Amino acid sequence: MPAPERIPTGSVTSLDLLANGELAVRGQVREASNAVLFCSVSYEGAEASCVYKPVSGERPLWDFPDGTLAQREVAAYEVSEALGWHLVPPTVLRDGPYGRGMVQLWIEADPAASLLALVDEEKPADGWKAVGLAQVGEGRTALLVHADDTRLRRLAVLDAVINNGDRKGGHLLPAPDGTLYAIDHGVTFNVDDKLRTLLWGWAGEPLPAEALEALESLSGALADGAALVTRLGELLTPAEVDAVRARVAALRASGTHPSPSGQWPAIPWPPV
Repeated sequence: MPAPERIPTGSVTSLDLLANGELAVRGQVREASNAVLFCSVSYEGAEASCVYKPVSGERPLWDFPDGTLAQREVAAYEVSEALGWHLVPPTVLRDGPYGRGMVQLWIEADPAASLLALVDEEKPADGWKAVGLAQVGEGRTALLVHADDTRLRRLAVLDAVINNGDRKGGHLLPAPDGTLYAIDHGVTFNVDDKLRTLLWGWAGEPLPAEALEALESLSGALADGAALVTRLGELLTPAEVDAVRARVAALRASGTHPSPSGQWPAIPWPPV
């Protein structure tokens, strides 16, 4: 489905392009549970592919009564940027052909990259972390593993901060240049613990030094009156912003990756 690939250069940034460019709908991602439109966007000679998710195409969620999926997607981008890891593609909230919605730079994933696997072993091989056993049909089970990868470990920290309730394998986009991007952050920022993810391989392990440094910086960016707090206040409820602060403080105090709560399934379904 990708078409234009003249990614912005010079004075036009990705955010400029997404926020101010002319959107043209090229197709629809039909397997998505909400409206996801594939678009091209052009502005001052720059052009790129992007995803447009209009609020009008969102299905209501009983456990997320406030805000919109689009707002939470943009909030996830803002927090990712504040951590300094740039894990979420450039994302903006703007008007489009079907009303206000989220617009995000399209990322073409490298099909050869391998971050998740099912193996017929009791323990993961070197360079992999175990998630748990999975049913693979005909009464067989296999061990679900993910790569012991610094990029994924950063993402596990981001997910803990934003309380991601839906980290699936299909949301991981390793680009050909080695950059890892993560998408689909509409089910995030709940005030209740909703963390569901495939990235449990580091559960209970000490956070690496770079994560603690990033969390310290994020904590400062969440101080009253800070620019990030002002921005999040436009996208989330005051209680949700306070919950972000609380999760960051808890991570710093424990110094460890979170573990499943045991109160509900820890892995999203379907996992991919």
